[in-house]
Amino acid sequence: MLILYSQSVVFLVLLHSYNEHWLHTGVNFALFESLTVLALLSHVKTMLTDPGSVPKGNATEENIERLQAAEEFKVIYKCQKCCSIKPRRAHHCSVCDRCIRRMDHHCPWVNNCVGEANQKYFVLFTLYIALLSFHALYWGIWQFLLCVGKEWQSCSNLGPPGTTLMLIFLMFEAILFAIFTSVMFGTQLSAICSDETAIESLKRGSEDRQKVLSWKKNMQSVFGGPCSLRWLNPLVEPYVSKPAFEYSV
Repeated sequence: MLILYSQSVVFLVLLHSYNEHWLHTGVNFALFESLTVLALLSHVKTMLTDPGSVPKGNATEENIERLQAAEEFKVIYKCQKCCSIKPRRAHHCSVCDRCIRRMDHHCPWVNNCVGEANQKYFVLFTLYIALLSFHALYWGIWQFLLCVGKEWQSCSNLGPPGTTLMLIFLMFEAILFAIFTSVMFGTQLSAICSDETAIESLKRGSEDRQKVLSWKKNMQSVFGGPCSLRWLNPLVEPYVSKPAFEYSV
């Protein structure tokens, strides 16, 4: 909603000042469209990437016996809802009707769970929407002040009432999304650094889970490899350790 509406404001109002302020308008347009593309790519990747589904119906006697025979598997958990062998830190999603490895939550924004394999994309999605919202707020305020200073002369083809309404609604929407996505982004980073999902946070105290990795290692486990610009690229696959597939029998 923010992206669709903001694009209409950009082309109907904000670009109208290009002739007088071509450098400012051009730079802001390029930045705005870049953030829009990154936000959309992150959204699509979060929505279409398997979050880490455990194969349904793999909790057969044969598979359980085979896993129990291996030394590294001491206790085998079976999900009674989807009849799957439940890996450590996996949780059953009632919406997807699947067990998801390191499930954080089910997000209606992307119609998918946020889990081990797509958490990076979700974090980038919240980041780019937050940045896009802050930028839209700045650009909207700048354009509004410009129009007031020019007494709404040649401000847009919509006239003062239409331009004012579009800019005010853009700024209101930008503030709303900026606050919400900033909180989500901060919450996700905090959860990653502490190696604790939202579900585990709610269940805190009922389980005694040992944390063995530092916050840097936890960040690398989600975004992949040492800190670099690749972390900010929604087209770069995140790192998934081999043990993540230990129950994909």
